[in-house]
Order: sequence, then C-alpha cells, then structure tokens
Amino acid sequence: MSFSDIDREMMALALQLAERGRYTTSPNPRVGCVISHNDKVIAQGWHIRAGDGHAEVNALAQIESAEDCTVYVTLEPCSHLGRTPPCADRLIDANVARVVVAIEDPNPLVAGQGIARLREAGIQVDVGVMAEQAAELNKGFMRRIKGGLPWLRLKSASSLDGRTAMASGESQWITGAAARQDVQRLRAQSCAIVSGVDTVLYDDALFTVRPETFAPELQKQYWRQPIRVILDSALRTPVAAKLFKEGGEVIIATVVKDAERYGPLIAAGATMLCLADDGHGRVSLSALMRYLADRGCNDVLVEAGATLAGSALRSGLVDEWFIYMAP
Repeated sequence: MSFSDIDREMMALALQLAERGRYTTSPNPRVGCVISHNDKVIAQGWHIRAGDGHAEVNALAQIESAEDCTVYVTLEPCSHLGRTPPCADRLIDANVARVVVAIEDPNPLVAGQGIARLREAGIQVDVGVMAEQAAELNKGFMRRIKGGLPWLRLKSASSLDGRTAMASGESQWITGAAARQDVQRLRAQSCAIVSGVDTVLYDDALFTVRPETFAPELQKQYWRQPIRVILDSALRTPVAAKLFKEGGEVIIATVVKDAERYGPLIAAGATMLCLADDGHGRVSLSALMRYLADRGCNDVLVEAGATLAGSALRSGLVDEWFIYMAP
C-alpha cells in the first residue's frame, strides 16, 4: 500500500495525540485519532484512561458529522464490547469514507476483526502507515499480548568507579536532580515498579511517582500510582516502611510458604504473593513477570542495586537498561 504525504502527516499528528496517554492509559494501549475532510483536520482525540472513551469516540464527539471523512487511528479500531462499545461500529454509524490504521491490534478479541467489520460495511481501510512508530509507542502492550510478558526496563545508578552504593549501603543520592526527574518519567509510564528489600531497608524508599515534578499538566483525576513490588525472599520488610504510608498497592513477593508469617505485613497494607524460587532461594523473576502480565501490566521498571540488577540481566528478561552514572 502506498501512502501519501497527507496520510503520513495526519498519522504523525495521531501519534502525537496518542503520546499524551503515555502515563495514564494502562492496561490499555495508547491510541490517537485524527478526522480529516478534504485533507484538513476537523477533529482529534486520544485515549486517556481505561474505562473512558477511546480515541475515535473522543474525536467523533467534537463534530456534528463525520460523513465522507477520513479517519486516521494509530491502532485498529476495536470490534468487541469491553468497558466501552466497539469503535468500529461507531465509525460505521458515522458513515466515514475511509479509515487509515497504523497497525493491527494483536489482542485476540480484535486481531483484524475491526478492520474486517469496517470493510464489510463498505468503508475503505488502509493499514501500515508509520507502523514502526505506532508499535514502538505501545511496545509494552504488544509484548504482553503477543508474548505474555511485560516490557521490562532496568534502572541502575552508579558512580564512575562502578559503585552502586556508598560504603554505608546508602544509594539514595548517587545521582543528581536531572537523573531523578528522568526516573520519575520512567516510573510514571510503568504499570509496576520492582525493587529488592535491601533498598527498603537501607533507603526506606517510596518508589512513588510525583507527576508535578515533570508533567504538571497531567490532570489529577487521571493519575494512578504504579503497583510497587518488593522482592523479599525472607520477609525482612519493616512494617513501618514509608512505602506503606503512601497509598497504592504494595506487593511483597516472597518464597516463604508459611502464610502465618504474612500477618504483620498484611496489617501494614501489603498484598502478599508467594512465588516459585529461582533455584537459589530467591523469588523467580520470570514467575513474577508472568504474574504482572496477567495483572495487565504492559511496562515494568526494575529499580535495583547490583544483586537484583545482575539477576535481572542473567534472566534474559530485560528489554532496556537505563544506567545513570555520576562522578
């Protein structure tokens, strides 16, 4: 299929719109939509959060009529009834002339069915413009749906001599303000943040996101904190840890099978998760990633010191590694 410069221009705008949902749409994909008539934009929309209107619906709501228009959408319009009605049906009812799709939706509930429904209704559908960019924007969603695992990012900080902590064990302030702001962005686009119990013991870390530090325009009602997961094979997490006082879900992942030992942590606010070990008495990262994928987590961030970072890298599960190096 050959696409025009106008097609690419419109889809580029739709991708920019989809980007606005980077921190809010999970577990749904990030999707943008542009509606044009005679090669001029007349409406635009994006998906903000799960349960709210999809990008196509939000764009259609801006105009009285989309008849004979071209609709550009970064992901195949859905064809099933989920939390919202099928977008393919809404486009058919709007009597649009053409729909341009960047990529097909890998979700088995859609997987080409939305495109087929549009074509059966007599609407021209063209697929594939700026497909690589659209897939990149939703690589976590694509990985989870296709492979049953989230997209895993590893974040680590070190000094130039390779140290990940001071001699005292503290690692909180190895890097500076710019790096911490960047980590906030990584956390914000993650569905879950994973760390080890040693970081809780040494730093009393919160692992929360403060959107006001990097994206003050984000509306508070759309915000959600990632799930915080602490790998604690021997149940050493203090019940007075700050992370229990910040709200949001905290999961303590352990290999301890004695549920009677869970009581204090449950009382502190933890969700307890017993998983298989990795053969060395530690929580299996692969088992944890499968669990998080089943929970609808598209993107997961591991914030770790040398031991957990090494385990993550050896597991072969890491897709991206962010290293912050300071003098």
